[in-house]
Amino acid sequence: MMQILICEFMDPRAVSRLQAQHTVVYEPGLVDQPQALLTQAASADVLIVRNRTQVRGELLAALTRCKVVGRLGVGLDNIDVGGCEQRGMQVIPATGANALSVAEYVVATAMLLLRGSYQSTAAVAVGQWPRNALSNGRESAGKTLGLLGFGSIGQLTARLAQALGMQVLACDALMDATHPAFAGSGVRCTPLDQLLAESDVLSLHLPLVDSTRGLINAQRLQAMKPGAVLINTARGGIVDEVALAAALRSGHLGGAAIDVFGTEPLPASPHFEGCPNLVLTPHIAGVTAESNERVSFLIADKILEALA
Repeated sequence: MMQILICEFMDPRAVSRLQAQHTVVYEPGLVDQPQALLTQAASADVLIVRNRTQVRGELLAALTRCKVVGRLGVGLDNIDVGGCEQRGMQVIPATGANALSVAEYVVATAMLLLRGSYQSTAAVAVGQWPRNALSNGRESAGKTLGLLGFGSIGQLTARLAQALGMQVLACDALMDATHPAFAGSGVRCTPLDQLLAESDVLSLHLPLVDSTRGLINAQRLQAMKPGAVLINTARGGIVDEVALAAALRSGHLGGAAIDVFGTEPLPASPHFEGCPNLVLTPHIAGVTAESNERVSFLIADKILEALA
């Protein structure tokens, strides 16, 4: 039997599936105990993480027995994939398992921010009636959604948005207009500059790599369509947070929903305080009851397959 170490939360039923065949140490709080994690890692044949555990440096060096790293999600920027491979360790992400949750988050926050009328509860409850101030919200139908990155999550987001009557543009450095993903999808392959200029809603679906770090900076935010909405469910390092706050305060952007940050958990951030039409969420766009089940069981099954 192999020893499996799980240091962040996983669906208990998927944990039980692993326990039926192997020895499992399930301590979802271990991510916040670095020394204890290093100690446990030394005897682990398999490590299962989410996005907070940094599988690099000391931890990677401690995984002397490890054969497989399972990622309960899709982004791999918290894992030194090259370092793992050099040590003969297989890295397994939960590709596609949380795509629907992310796509629904994007479409829902796009509708919320375009309409701009869902933050009046406190005022209405005390007898105010800001009807005139909230009567200029925008409908989603007929608006243009720009997708920066057109992988599986971007493609699913496009289909949901099209069902609402939105037009969809996409830009992906790895795809041109002849790519099969565009064929028959109704999505137009668009250069980045045009995407920024034409999108009423810009949604990011990129990995965090050297070429995307700081990609959405002050200059590109200024190049966006006036009144546009920015949604980031990808990785925080892609967006200049201070420049984004400034674009919201100036009124150039009409809103933003940010689920990922350069530092997580997000420390106190005065630049975001009081920003208009801003939604901040704690890296949960891809985490729902349903997606957690799909992600957990997918990784459990792939781990068992790899150990067979």
